[in-house]
Order: sequence, then structure tokens, then C-alpha cells
Amino acid sequence: MLTYTGSGPYCYSNALAMVLGPGAAPSTAVIETLTGSPFGVQLIGGTEPMFDPYGWDPETGLDDAMAALGLRCTRTAGGPADEALARLAAACADGPALAGPLEMGLLLYQPGSGTASGADHYVVVLAVENGTVLLHDPQGHPYATLPAPAFAAAWRAETVPYTDTPYVMRTGFVQERATDPDEALRGSLPGAVGWLAGRADLPVPPGTLGGAPAVEALAERAAAGLAPETRELLRTFAVQVGARRLNDAALCLRPLGLDGPAAVLTEQSRILGSLQYPLVAGDDEALSAGLRQLAPTYERLRTALETAIA
Repeated sequence: MLTYTGSGPYCYSNALAMVLGPGAAPSTAVIETLTGSPFGVQLIGGTEPMFDPYGWDPETGLDDAMAALGLRCTRTAGGPADEALARLAAACADGPALAGPLEMGLLLYQPGSGTASGADHYVVVLAVENGTVLLHDPQGHPYATLPAPAFAAAWRAETVPYTDTPYVMRTGFVQERATDPDEALRGSLPGAVGWLAGRADLPVPPGTLGGAPAVEALAERAAAGLAPETRELLRTFAVQVGARRLNDAALCLRPLGLDGPAAVLTEQSRILGSLQYPLVAGDDEALSAGLRQLAPTYERLRTALETAIA
């Protein structure tokens, strides 16, 4: 196993690491694993593939990661845009704010932006001064700026499917109890098993599938020819972030002596990562075959984790 080092869409994990600071934040691999995102797969509404658990979303994941790390913060949301911007400006006077979800397509400093696409994103806001928002965007844009109304339009997050509340931000991060990454990871494992088993307590759109049935359904779609929007989602986002999550989770669990689960996670990461070429090349036969190889690994991972923590 080799640690992957490089770019990738880890916006909320990178944003949380930034606001905590280099002396307090664990690695982004640990943060991402603590969110629970590596432990499952879902086909949202029967059409949108995401390599994260059934019913999971980044808001749930961030809260879980902070709880595992012994962190507390103030989460605020809602209100008219001018009140939200005033709240953001006041918060930044005491330190950076983690803002999101935002509509990524409306962050106008990013090349090709300007149209809402439903892609969610998280950033760290440093200041709101003279009608301008100054921020660190973990998608490769340190010290980016936007006119405050333009930032508010993205921050409203009207097109982000898992939230109906605008202007969400987290501030005032406090370490309520001391914990180290290994302790946090061990404590999160029952939750990982719960994600893999399929939680029934979270709302999901009708037709959503999880686990092996989700991957098998996606394989059938690939064999018949993927819809362009599904291929684009897989090609530009879902495969790369999914493969990285799985690899990072394997690297986090192996030092804990959890060789069995780590081996399954590594296998999953290699299978999923290898699907990038067939997606780009349009080789749907190879894509379908790879997905069918991936499908049974989620139950194997659940069994391996249950055995390891019993």
C-alpha cells in the first residue's frame, strides 16, 4: 500500500483541517474516514451514483467526524442574505469560518463557473470586508475573492439536494475532550459497520439503493449504456473521490491492527480506481465488469469489520 498524495475533491475534510490549524488537525485521511464516507455506496433516486453510504451526506459526516475528535462548534444557518453576510463578517472577526454547503457552479472565480449544477462545496472564509468575501477554497484557490452578493448566491445552496437551509456555517471550534486519531478511529468503527449494514433512520429519495444492489444496478445501466449525466458524474467526481476515500480508510485502519478490513478497502480502492479509464474511453463492457467485481466487497467489508471489533 502506498499513501496517495495529490489533489482531490476533499473539500469539507480539507476545510475542517484548515480551520483547526496545523497543530490541532489530524490528517485529512483521518478526517475523511471519520466522516463515514468510505463505508458504503448509494444510487440516489435510482440514478445518481455516489461512493458513500446509503443516506449519508457531508453534513452528517462533518458532525460525526467532529464528535469523534472531541470537537464542538457553533453551527448557524438561515435568514436573509444580508443578515447571513453580517453574521459571517462578525464570526470572521474572531477566526475563520467553515462555510457550506455552497453551490460550486456559482463560485465565479473558478474557471467555467457561472451555472448552478447541484455540485456541493465547502470553503473557509477568512474575512468579509468592503463588500468582498476573502476565502480559502480547497479546490485549489487560496485567498480567492468574490463580491459578497455573488458569494451569497452560491452560499444559498438552493440546488444542493441534501439541504433545504441556506447560509450554513460553522465557527468557534473548541476541543472539548482530548483524543488522538487512533482512539477516534477505533471509536468510529461501530458506526462504520452501521453504515455498511444500511441505516434506516435517514431520509433518502424514493428509489435509492445502497450496498451491493446499488452497484449491481449501476453495472446493469453501464452494460446498457450510461446516460450522459451519469457518466459525467462518475468520470469527473464519483470514482476519483470514492477510490481515494477507500485507500485512505485502508491506510488509517492498518496501523490499528485491522489488517482484514484494510485489505478489503485496498481491494475496493483498486477496483474503483481502475474504472476511470473505461469511463473516459467509453468501454462500458469493462466498466460493467468492474462494477460487478466491486459489488460483493461491501458485504465482505462489513463482515471483516464486525469480526475485527467483536
